Amino acid sequence: MSVTGILGRKVGMTQVFDDRGEVHPITVIKAGPCVITQLKTQMKDGYDAAQIGLVEFVKASKVNKAMTGHFAKTDVPPVRIIKEVGIETSTGTSEGDGSEAVKAGDRIMVDIFSDAKFVDIIGTSKGRGFAGVVRRHGFGGGPKSHGHMFQIQGSIGASSFPSRVFPGQRMPGHFGDAQITVRNLRIRGIDVEENLIMVEGAVPGARDGVVLVSKAKAPPRERRGFAGSGTVDPLKASKKASAGKAPAKKK
Repeated sequence: MSVTGILGRKVGMTQVFDDRGEVHPITVIKAGPCVITQLKTQMKDGYDAAQIGLVEFVKASKVNKAMTGHFAKTDVPPVRIIKEVGIETSTGTSEGDGSEAVKAGDRIMVDIFSDAKFVDIIGTSKGRGFAGVVRRHGFGGGPKSHGHMFQIQGSIGASSFPSRVFPGQRMPGHFGDAQITVRNLRIRGIDVEENLIMVEGAVPGARDGVVLVSKAKAPPRERRGFAGSGTVDPLKASKKASAGKAPAKKK
């Protein structure tokens, strides 16, 4: 039994080549080390989970008395960032009575993803302040000729009925700085010594931003070929099938 996620910081983006010479854009994340600060149990809290913290240097003066007592219960070092992750049992679920295998004070390293292929990552997107509808929602604007104010969204509501603006109307406002979840990012490599995990694709947030990496809840199915020959290109397969057909005889 182990936890299903780990905290980390985004290092940056780069690219790698696979065995076939194809290039893949990847994001490097320094995942952990983390420590379990508290265990949530079904009997006491109503659910099974593990509260983890990212192990980083924190001054004692920056920790209040409440959190100092919380860390002292499990004899763990003070941490700045705390999140809750699920507990994976032997059956692959987060329910059950096998949560006693993990205990408070255990270290969590990046090797928990050694048998995983896809991960879900939660991060905070870059804050862009107050933005208009063209930048925030991708509106096209109005005419851009002389005398027009083209950076406007136009009418926002009906005239006589219902004489109000519906909730959820896309308007100018705060853009970015929101929690974003990116699912099913493929793992391209793991460095256990340096606590690095490389995932294919982009991760929300700026460099050095905190992200939560967890095992994919609904990983995609792997593409299968015919008779174990690997992935088949449908275009090439259709051309090959059409070329093998004999031309129809004219009557």
